[in-house]
Amino acid sequence: MLDLHMIHETQLLFAGAFGVLLLASTIAALLRWRVARGQPHSVIDNLASRINAWWWMIGILGVVFAMGRGAIVILFALLSFYALREFVTITTTRRGDHRAIVAAFFFFLPCQYILVYVGWYGLFSIFIPVYAFLFLPILSAMSSETMRFLERCAGVQWAVMICVFCISHVPALLTLDIPGFDERNLLLIAFLVIVVQGSDVLQYVWGKLIGKRKIAPLLSPSKTVEGFAGGVLSATALGASLWWITPYGSPIKAGAVALVIALMGFLGGLVMSAIKRDRGIKDWGHMIEGHGGMLDRLDSVVFAAPVFFHVTRYWWVP
Repeated sequence: MLDLHMIHETQLLFAGAFGVLLLASTIAALLRWRVARGQPHSVIDNLASRINAWWWMIGILGVVFAMGRGAIVILFALLSFYALREFVTITTTRRGDHRAIVAAFFFFLPCQYILVYVGWYGLFSIFIPVYAFLFLPILSAMSSETMRFLERCAGVQWAVMICVFCISHVPALLTLDIPGFDERNLLLIAFLVIVVQGSDVLQYVWGKLIGKRKIAPLLSPSKTVEGFAGGVLSATALGASLWWITPYGSPIKAGAVALVIALMGFLGGLVMSAIKRDRGIKDWGHMIEGHGGMLDRLDSVVFAAPVFFHVTRYWWVP
């Protein structure tokens, strides 16, 4: 049975999220009416499509949260599957890599999430960094295709590391046994998603409002120093304000954790942008209107999730 206090806190969170989305939708409609005069406008249209996508994403999260732990693990396994498909699509592969790719999708991915579901930390924490990293190149080597072998193996390994191992640390938060936080681990997932995704949105807003100096023009031309500083600091304040849904005990500690994951989210976004630039693509895909592909939405989370998991486990699990 879910803790009634946790249910109440979760309801408050989603009520607040829907309130923010309703306000954002109203602002977008007013901008379209007053500024665009009903005509196409790139910035306003992009903002409206992002808000519409967020309605769908928050709605799906709300339904899955209500269904419990099993549904959450399945949801993130599906997200990993779609993200892995996007990553593998842009990597350099040959026919000899098919065994490794099949193993990535239909062995290592499901096994990782089964280990997360049963809470076997000792194995899910090393299953991909050790066993997948060893056996995937073996499967490719069995084909005897040596052309660009190192690059091909690294691409598949990175795909599994980013899209399966890192993402799986989000539902893995449900396995943490934190004293005084029984049956409330769903709120850790909510904290992670709100802070990291909030940081992305706030960096975009601050960048549009006051952004001038490019922070990494060759990697992500839209990111600015002002947007980065304003977004990360705002996300830190947001995390501090949500201390009551965490086991951290005070706004200062919650803010410190929020700062770490906001920074990791930003750095993760830069790394994923560097991969896209290397492959000559703008977006990972077109799955989500206004957001590109699955990895365009999860690029920050994949770097923040493992760090968030281990920080929480190290400091708050006996």
